[in-house]
Amino acid sequence: MSLINTEVKPFTAQAFQSGKFLTVTEADLKGKWSVVFFYPADFTFVCPTELEDLADNYFEFKNLGVEIYSVSTDTHFAHKAWHDTSDAINKIDYIMIGDPTHAVSRNFDVLIEEVGLANRGSFVVDPDGKIQIIEITAEGVGRDAKELLRKVKAAQYVAAHPGEVCPAKWTEGEKTLAPSLDLVGKI
Repeated sequence: MSLINTEVKPFTAQAFQSGKFLTVTEADLKGKWSVVFFYPADFTFVCPTELEDLADNYFEFKNLGVEIYSVSTDTHFAHKAWHDTSDAINKIDYIMIGDPTHAVSRNFDVLIEEVGLANRGSFVVDPDGKIQIIEITAEGVGRDAKELLRKVKAAQYVAAHPGEVCPAKWTEGEKTLAPSLDLVGKI
């Protein structure tokens, strides 16, 4: 069953952000747009490149009213240690959730049970706490923050403009479509 248009399931987790530990729950995702960004593990190879890419684009996400929550099955203590020792991870200002119990990873259906790690999964959550976009890639395939940003803009546009949809490769400011009988077979 797809998680699209389903509400984020309840969770409570410890996180690290800006030199502090904090508690995060599903309620924190409500009232604003959010990106929940799962990755396999701290101190690895593809993961720091993805997280640094998000950090480099975090200001753009924030300007859209979007909060980013990265999640791995490591602890919040491991996130702090990684943040303190890696130049790439030290750039991160967004929330880094620890999921050693695997509850959050299971809620989003990204846990690889046999190894206790999360798949690379990106989830865009609307202000009502409903999942609007899902992208899951194989372990060795990194994601692109600019493409994620484009998808967030499209989701926000569609939410703000009922009756319009964003075609393939749509970028902000481009023409959208208003589905109707007149368009059938003409695109």
